[in-house]
Amino acid sequence: MKILWTCGDPNGIGIEILLKAASNFEKSPHHFIALGAFEAIDFYNRRLNLHRNLVRIEGLSALPQTKTGAAIFVIDAGGDVSPQAGMLRADAGRAAMQAVELAANLCLTKQADAVVTAPLNKEAINLAGYNFQGHTDFLAHLCGVKTEMMILADEFSLLRVALATVHTPLEKVAEKVRGVNLSQMIERLAESLQQDFGIAEPRIAVLGLNPHASDGGVIGHEENEILTPAIARLQEKFSDAFSVAGPFAADGFFGMKTYKNYDAVLAMYHDQGLIAFKMLAFETGVNFTAGLPIVRTSPDHGTAFDIAGKGTASETSFVEATRLAVKIASARMNGINRIGKIQAEET
Repeated sequence: MKILWTCGDPNGIGIEILLKAASNFEKSPHHFIALGAFEAIDFYNRRLNLHRNLVRIEGLSALPQTKTGAAIFVIDAGGDVSPQAGMLRADAGRAAMQAVELAANLCLTKQADAVVTAPLNKEAINLAGYNFQGHTDFLAHLCGVKTEMMILADEFSLLRVALATVHTPLEKVAEKVRGVNLSQMIERLAESLQQDFGIAEPRIAVLGLNPHASDGGVIGHEENEILTPAIARLQEKFSDAFSVAGPFAADGFFGMKTYKNYDAVLAMYHDQGLIAFKMLAFETGVNFTAGLPIVRTSPDHGTAFDIAGKGTASETSFVEATRLAVKIASARMNGINRIGKIQAEET
């Protein structure tokens, strides 16, 4: 397989963790290709004394048929940018997005099998004229899809957390939850667990929106009016394909480690799911975007401008993101999708 690595913001830690991660895959049968500004990659390679063998190529057709040696092949996709570690700059944001766009096109045209994206900076890409919040909605735009789902996965603890709402202000979360098609969201999550993670009969837990999952309607009404009916409909419709339970009170659910009984957890909002996730898997957690026609993973951290260029960034999450990308790309080739079959029969 051909796995693409986009370098992220060249003023952040993306290139550093990419170069450090490469040594973990020297004996892999797969090709790993970096996409970004070649001069920036070479700059950090020399500055941090990493001594990686960088080989610039014009395109994927220039790769050797059989992987040999420890060279990192690089497609120069980042344009004219001079790295300035830790600095917020429009040219860095533009370089990051150009690499992502090329990676998406290579995956959409089946020239590559997956992409692992190093962190970019949302403010930098907006300065560069990209009106997107980050990788996820930009990739959804490039792939021509309206819906996508972020799944945070940690393969060591088998913890997977999906979000019903992502970067939504707390004052608008209840309104947003009422407006989403929760049943469809859970179907997409179950389908991804089958198709992307190879889990034949997924078990999904749904967290309540309110404290104590509303205590039967005493603390809010979303559980009784939205969550419980949606869960009941799905249990009846897809009982032979996956199971779904809840809504659970979030604090007790994580505190009692109930997540270990499920293949994925659907949280209602960002901090409800991600505080617990990052407490359990801060360095090994991986971000996966489900619902795209391409495979995309990323490390679960940002550009870390405060330590950029210092050589202290950990590559652990990037390594795990790469391993998960390979695993998901392989799972998609095997084609487990019992939920899709039920949906097709219904229509």
